[in-house]
Amino acid sequence: MSIYTVHEPPLRAGVTASDAERYVFVRDGFSFRAFLFGPLWMLWHRMWLVLTGYILVAAAIETLIAASDASAFAVGIVGVLISLLVGLEAGTLRRFTLRRRGWRNVGIVSGDGLEAAERRFFESWVRHAAQPGAPGAPGASAPATPAASPPPSPRTPQPPEVIGLFPEPGANR
Repeated sequence: MSIYTVHEPPLRAGVTASDAERYVFVRDGFSFRAFLFGPLWMLWHRMWLVLTGYILVAAAIETLIAASDASAFAVGIVGVLISLLVGLEAGTLRRFTLRRRGWRNVGIVSGDGLEAAERRFFESWVRHAAQPGAPGAPGASAPATPAASPPPSPRTPQPPEVIGLFPEPGANR
C-alpha cells in the first residue's frame, strides 16, 4: 500500500471552490524516476528552486572532491549518493514546492496505487459533504452559519494509556 498526501491548489480569482481535477496526490516513499533522472524529474515537475539548489550543492561537492584529488570511483560514489538522496526525498521536495506555490495539504490517503488512493479520497470527500451539518468538502469555504456543537459528554475517568514499554516513574505496577 502506498501513502499519498493530497494537495489542494490555490483558488483562482472569482472561484469559491477548487476544481477536484486539479488536486495533486504526492506519493510518499522512494522515487526511481527522481533517482535515475534527478534534474529532468525536477524540470518535469517545474521545481525551479529545488533544481537550482541541487545544481549548487552538486557543483560545490564536485568542486570539493576535485580539490581533494579523489579517485574517479569516489566521485562516482558521491554522485550515486546524491541521486539516492534525491530519490529518497522526492516527495518532500515536491511537497515543499507545492507549499511555496500556495497549495494546501488537505489530507493523507493510502491505496494500492494512485487510482485507488484518488477513489478512496474522493469517496470520503463526497461522504463528508453529504453529512448533515458538515461544513462541506475538504477545501470548501466555511458555511455562513456555524454548525451547533453537541453538548459536552460527562467525562468518566479513563485508565492511563500505555505510551511505551517502560513505566513512568511513580506509576502503579
